[in-house]
Amino acid sequence: MAGHSQFKNIMHRKGAQDKKRAKLFAKLAREIEVAARMGMPDPAQNPRLRSAVAAARGANMPKDRIERAISKAAGGDDGAVYEEIRYEGYGPHGVALIVDALTDNRNRTASEVRSAFSKFGGNLGETNSVAFMFDRVGQVLYAADAADADTMFEAALEAGAQDVNSSATGHEISCDPDDFGQVVETLEATFGAPESAGLTWQPQNTIDVDVDAAQTLVKLIDALEDGDDVQNVSANFEMSDEVIAQLAD
Repeated sequence: MAGHSQFKNIMHRKGAQDKKRAKLFAKLAREIEVAARMGMPDPAQNPRLRSAVAAARGANMPKDRIERAISKAAGGDDGAVYEEIRYEGYGPHGVALIVDALTDNRNRTASEVRSAFSKFGGNLGETNSVAFMFDRVGQVLYAADAADADTMFEAALEAGAQDVNSSATGHEISCDPDDFGQVVETLEATFGAPESAGLTWQPQNTIDVDVDAAQTLVKLIDALEDGDDVQNVSANFEMSDEVIAQLAD
């Protein structure tokens, strides 16, 4: 993974994310509904739905909530019609960001995303202005005590993963997006539910940031993720253990 690990960055914000669990479940349910409407309502026959369900399980979303989202789409309820939009831009310190959204109001979402970038010293760019610096992957995160590095590496590759990055802070498994559902299901059977699972944009290279830049970047990402329409935010920065410790103080 070119030496990159988002695990520490994600765990740093885990406390804040836990407080937003209801909003997270709403976003996951939206993705499940969209995936089910776009294809068969059966995860086994719909790769995108299978991935959405796997991500929901990775976030400990209740099984009945997942089933309700699929049933709502399969029942053809007259609800909001969502469209996928990807925003790209730069944050402080030249860090590239990709914002994935599902929205029923393009103008509202664009305004909220633009406002967050402006407030924290960023700039929105054109489509594909930063995407070329990322690869689309499935990502599964496990805590370090889930297994030793060798065991996790062997199990992940047998499950169909492309790469595994293990460290003292955890295991980061990446795979082809089409294999994501299968990889998560196989790993869950062995190690239980992961800390996190989902499709993301993985940076090909990362930028090390100091504590000042990290503070602003974390605020920018939190502001973006707080938007109801934003499904995922990816960035190409890395924080050292020292910076993470300073942010935690």
